[in-house]
Amino acid sequence: MKTRTFLHLFAGAGVAALLGACSKAAPGPAFQAVDITGAEYAKDFHLPDAHGKTRSLSEFKGKVVAIFFGYTQCPDVCPTTLAEMAEIRNQLGADGDKLQTLFISVDPERDTPEILQAYMANFDASFIALRPENQEQLAAVAKDFKVYYKKVDGSAPGSYTMDHSAATYLYDPMGRLRLYAKYGGGSAPLLADIKLLMQQTA
Repeated sequence: MKTRTFLHLFAGAGVAALLGACSKAAPGPAFQAVDITGAEYAKDFHLPDAHGKTRSLSEFKGKVVAIFFGYTQCPDVCPTTLAEMAEIRNQLGADGDKLQTLFISVDPERDTPEILQAYMANFDASFIALRPENQEQLAAVAKDFKVYYKKVDGSAPGSYTMDHSAATYLYDPMGRLRLYAKYGGGSAPLLADIKLLMQQTA
């Protein structure tokens, strides 16, 4: 009985050791943004782009996708973020085509298709702007992506600003939400994370 018990304990310890060795042998990627792999939200959308074509996340499989919510009259966060994404795409060289940046407007009232087309062209021709058709559609996609936005009245009619979440969602080439990149970190950490995501194909 003692021998059998000892063998059982030895076998159990061996399995635990093997499991421990396996877990140590295959660590996850060392991302610099917040890793939200497995999140049960922001899985897809169906929104018209600046040309009126309905787009969805699923059509960009095979690419790393960066999604940012903002508006064209934003004085700082939006242009800074888009400029960083343009810089990153340039630094990727030939792999730049494997990155897709999507800009979702939280101000469809003023962000007309024409304005959005011109705004994207200021940063990179590959960037795609998405414009909710009405406030109901905007509210629905913002809720699904857990994005905050609020209209802040200005000193004159039509001079309002939009408070909004200032972070970028990053998806791997399989279309899975992986990272939440907070605003203000600079382009270098984002570039490193995007390179890691490009390797996530299974």
